[in-house]
Amino acid sequence: MSKLLETAAGRITYVLSFFVVIVVLFLIALAFERLAQKLNGEKGPVFTTRKMAVIGIFSALSSVLMLFEIPLPFAPPFYKLDFSEIPILIVSFAFGPAPGVMMEFIKILLKLLMKGTSTAFVGELANFAVGCSLIIPASVIYSFRKNKKMAIIACVAGTLVLTVFGTAFNAIYLLPAFAALYKMPLEALIGMGMEVNSLVKEGDIVSFVVACVAPLNLIKGTAVSLVTLLIYKPLSPILKGGNRKAKTE
Repeated sequence: MSKLLETAAGRITYVLSFFVVIVVLFLIALAFERLAQKLNGEKGPVFTTRKMAVIGIFSALSSVLMLFEIPLPFAPPFYKLDFSEIPILIVSFAFGPAPGVMMEFIKILLKLLMKGTSTAFVGELANFAVGCSLIIPASVIYSFRKNKKMAIIACVAGTLVLTVFGTAFNAIYLLPAFAALYKMPLEALIGMGMEVNSLVKEGDIVSFVVACVAPLNLIKGTAVSLVTLLIYKPLSPILKGGNRKAKTE
């Protein structure tokens, strides 16, 4: 804990900007949720005691899943696959995008408390932003009309946004940030991709993210979506207290 606080103090500007990103995404998600409630003729608070309890439990589950990472043969070892978005997408389908963003934050916070940070918060910001790129569009689309067809459309859209955003985010921000953090040339990171993926070209960050990052995000979004579509319907009444019929067909 002391080391984590020391790291945070040493990068206070970065940590504050991290919180600004969290607040902005939460407010965007909340605005969409309120709009969906208005269009659907629904009333009531976004957060209730029951919702907060479910959010806490599923956020803890998500943070545990985040610890189990799977290496992929087409990407260098610092890219690994995890399924921590499954509990978050399930709850976001039940309660809306704002709880989803909150869960992404809680997941990161719990991970920091359990493992600390080895990337001076760069990796945590990336995980939060990329996770939200799946959760927000998928849950926003689903919140406007909750049926099976819309759930499928929402998952496809979320996966596509995750793939495009995650790929661009790595090229524009994450890889340069890691290169600066570890004081190594960007070409060295690209070279690590060349060692495991023949599609990566020397010094070409575009070929790196297209060949290594895009497939990873596509696999993750597809897997998370499939699991959610399979188990959301039976879980929905339980999440909502058993007094409301799941709206997915």
